[in-house]
Amino acid sequence: MAEAWEPPVARDLGGPYRFLWWLTRSQGRRVVLGATLGTVWMVGLTVPPWVLSRAVDEGLVGGDQAALVSWALVLLGVTVLNALVAIGRHRTMTKIRMDASYRSIRATVWHTSRLGSSLARRASAGEVVTVGISDVHIVAQALTVTGPGVGAVIAYAVVAVVLFTISPLLAAVVLAGVPLLVVAVGPFLQRIERTGSDYRGHQARLTTQLIDVLAGLRVLNGLGGKGFVADRYVEQSQRLVRRGYRVAGPASWVGALSTGLPALFLAAVVWLSARMAATGAISIGELVAVYGYVAVLVIPVASFIESGSDLARARVAGQRIIDLLNLPVPSDAGAPLPHGIGPLIDPASGVVVRPGLLTALVTARPAEATTVIERLGRLTDTRATWQDVRLDKVTRAELRRRLLVADNDAEVFAGTLREIVAGRRDPDDARIRTALHTAVAEDIVDARPAGLDARIAAGGSDLSGGQRQRIRLARAVYAEPDILLAIDPTSAVDANTEAAIVDRLRDARRTTTTLISTTSPLVLDRADEVVVLVDGKAALVGTHQELLGRDSYYRELVSRAQEDR
Repeated sequence: MAEAWEPPVARDLGGPYRFLWWLTRSQGRRVVLGATLGTVWMVGLTVPPWVLSRAVDEGLVGGDQAALVSWALVLLGVTVLNALVAIGRHRTMTKIRMDASYRSIRATVWHTSRLGSSLARRASAGEVVTVGISDVHIVAQALTVTGPGVGAVIAYAVVAVVLFTISPLLAAVVLAGVPLLVVAVGPFLQRIERTGSDYRGHQARLTTQLIDVLAGLRVLNGLGGKGFVADRYVEQSQRLVRRGYRVAGPASWVGALSTGLPALFLAAVVWLSARMAATGAISIGELVAVYGYVAVLVIPVASFIESGSDLARARVAGQRIIDLLNLPVPSDAGAPLPHGIGPLIDPASGVVVRPGLLTALVTARPAEATTVIERLGRLTDTRATWQDVRLDKVTRAELRRRLLVADNDAEVFAGTLREIVAGRRDPDDARIRTALHTAVAEDIVDARPAGLDARIAAGGSDLSGGQRQRIRLARAVYAEPDILLAIDPTSAVDANTEAAIVDRLRDARRTTTTLISTTSPLVLDRADEVVVLVDGKAALVGTHQELLGRDSYYRELVSRAQEDR
């Protein structure tokens, strides 16, 4: 059955159980079907003991062979029917759990995409990854309570009523048994919540550390620090293992009690019913039925305990999910951007990006240039303006459409070359090839028999550093923004390729505005204007040749950069 997806609203994120209710409500018909099948299955388990008691009393004790055969055939039919119901219940509950899992994943992806670049400052990568690969599945597992959980409650009530017709004393023992089980298991469930929250937080931090290590593995190898980082990661992992033991302790007790306590409960009731049968208070057939009823009760009682454990774990995991979903999204309200292509001004640094020019931003500290570009691109808090209009006062959607920040660390997702270059825009092969030509990336296509249909691995792991850099630049060019802010887009290519990239980029974007952070003399020489940052401020502005002729600091900066390259 097809279900429309809608994101959770504020009231659905008021707590873990509200979030669980949203997941339940979002697939209401399927949940009702699962609860119905779970109830029919659980109640159906109580029918065979009654049929068996009739076979014993009427067939064996009464000596009626025909009745014995009839009741045996009824028992076979009931068993087969209940097996079919069990298959349907299992299939339905699997769909419920999968729907809840994917619905949670979709909600987190939807929200993180709305958070955009602000996500990195509000949540660690490990936190987001752990939510996606662990928490959503724990929460989905808790929805099992809507099927077997509901069925367990109803089956328990049915057995209690049936036992009451046989013996009020037996019914009273059964009704009193489950509350005692809850009292025994309750403290362990509370401890699971406490230790689980601590474990989950440490897991997220360790995942973040692992992501950082993998991202910087090549650098660590070059610096000889891989061993030190690996030892530290092992130490942190062992701490996580010890925290895991603290979670596993009460969890194992819950598992043991979910099996052991119902068995003791069964033994007590069977002992009592056997004594009653010996005194003639109940018949032999009723004794068999009581044993069957109480044996059946082991399943709903175990479901009670398991559901409680699932809910305890889901409360911790659900809180992590809603913490992420409750991160405030930057407002998209604001004024439209003015027409034209600038100028773009950063008051904090004094950098002015004039319209229609290829501007180079150079500094002895590359981090300063990145900071300026992040302000100009509204990736951080900013007072930057576009034709005297504050960027933080305009609509985000229009700003992202007309202004693009091309970062060297931007993700290269798995897909065909066509899909990667087109990004979220409709692919046009002619424009894609033009963008690849501008980024001097035609060789990447030509080297693959499938051309634009060639598949690239996630992260561009099957590309060299220079190829990934050119593919990212081609993607930025294809977007055709009014203003392109590129962070050192030629750092991983050779001099000839670098010169060709800058020449083609300038020609392709003559009617738009481009800013490049760089220290390459080749790029600086081809730029229309060079802005020099000193201590984060615009200290010098002019062409490359003008600055070389009049400023010793600039000559020294370019000379040092040339030696480094």
